[in-house]
Amino acid sequence: MDTAEEIIVGYDGSAGAVPAVRWAARQAAQRNCGLHVVHSTLWPAITHDLGPVPGIEGSGLRRAAEDILAEGVAQVLDAVPGLAVKTTLFYGWPAEHLRTLSSGAALLVVGTRGAGGFMGLLIGSVSLELAATADCPVAVIRGGEHLGGPVVVGVDFDDWELPLRHACDLAALSGTPLRLVHVRKKHRIPRPIPDAATSAQDHVEPRIQALLDSAVQSAHQTIPDLDVQKRSPVGTSIPGSILAEAQDASIIVVGTKGRGLVRGTIGSTAHAVLHHAACPVLLARRPSQGPGESDSSR
Repeated sequence: MDTAEEIIVGYDGSAGAVPAVRWAARQAAQRNCGLHVVHSTLWPAITHDLGPVPGIEGSGLRRAAEDILAEGVAQVLDAVPGLAVKTTLFYGWPAEHLRTLSSGAALLVVGTRGAGGFMGLLIGSVSLELAATADCPVAVIRGGEHLGGPVVVGVDFDDWELPLRHACDLAALSGTPLRLVHVRKKHRIPRPIPDAATSAQDHVEPRIQALLDSAVQSAHQTIPDLDVQKRSPVGTSIPGSILAEAQDASIIVVGTKGRGLVRGTIGSTAHAVLHHAACPVLLARRPSQGPGESDSSR
């Protein structure tokens, strides 16, 4: 099947990978596209002895890796019985193989293996690396998904069309509302001249309203019957305000606006949301245009 019609999901046998592979299965069924379950093992970097232990049936490191992949398929079929599944077993660093497969794919899905207890960070290194370097949208799946909850998308003045399009698709597929969120930044130190502040606010409000109205119009042009909500909270933290509006969300969609590194960053807002969200997050990545392209256009 053409990879443009394929969802790629990584499965490593961990507890964090289970909701990811099940979410990917539901997405493949809803989109009527192929699902490709991938497992990558690092054992060949440690030992060349991957075969079975003599006299012990079903033993060996290669068999263990095959069993993990089979377990991932079992999770898929438990979530969506009868779904067609393609599988691949790789040897080496998982992020490298998944990044290669992401080129031209419809979606890359990964779980989380973060420690969780350190400063509230809930995402592992492979997921974070792929969020910054994959060539297709990346969905990072963790527990906390509210089935039937709204799809929440952050809308800013800079490049909001792509995340909105993905959010519309997710909301339409799941039959849930779409919630547009634009955060008005609250200044920590009040401005010294009230008249000037009032004048600035008078100019900002119509601009924000125009942005939200434009996003609503675009959403209805994409999905005419979509239930669209719009929110414009005031807060000192943009990601914090988005997360506050997403406490009942099924998924959060954010754009990537990395700066300064070649294919290495996703932007501060996306980074914070990805680390601290309690529900799945989809990063609306654009495909790269060629070797050495900077993320600065995102």
